[in-house]
Amino acid sequence: MSPPDHALVLYVDEKSQVQALDRSQPLLPLQPGSPERRTHDYDRHGTTSLFTALDVATGAVIGKRLRKHRYQEFLAFLRHLDRTLDKQPGQEVHLVMDNYATHKTPAVRRWFQRHPDYYVHFTPTSASWLNQIERFFAEITTR
Repeated sequence: MSPPDHALVLYVDEKSQVQALDRSQPLLPLQPGSPERRTHDYDRHGTTSLFTALDVATGAVIGKRLRKHRYQEFLAFLRHLDRTLDKQPGQEVHLVMDNYATHKTPAVRRWFQRHPDYYVHFTPTSASWLNQIERFFAEITTR
C-alpha cells in the first residue's frame, strides 16, 4: 500500500457484542483520605456493536454504535464515515480492514463503486495489522 501524499488512511474495524453496562449506584468521588469508590454490580442494558475508523496520521477515531453486526450496519457506518470525514474534493481515502465477510458483500462492493475516492486494502487472514484499533477497543472494554 502506497497512498499518495495528502490521502486519508483509516484503519476500519468493528467490535461486536459490546455490553452496555451501567453501575447500579452513582460513583462516590475522591475525597481527602478516601479513594474513589464504585459499586461492584451493574445494570445490564443489552449489547451493541461498535464500528470505528482510526485516522493513522492524527489518531482521531470516528465511531458509530449500531444494534447489530451485519453488512447493513457496515453500510450505515460507511455512510456515516463519508458524511463525517473532512476531506477535500477528489482526496483519496484508503481504508485498511480485515477480511470479515460483511466487508465483501455485493451491496458493500456497489457502495465502493459509487464512491471512487475510497480505496480498500484487506489485511492478510490472521494478520494483526490493526493492533492500534484493537488497543482502542481494549481501552473501551476496560472502562
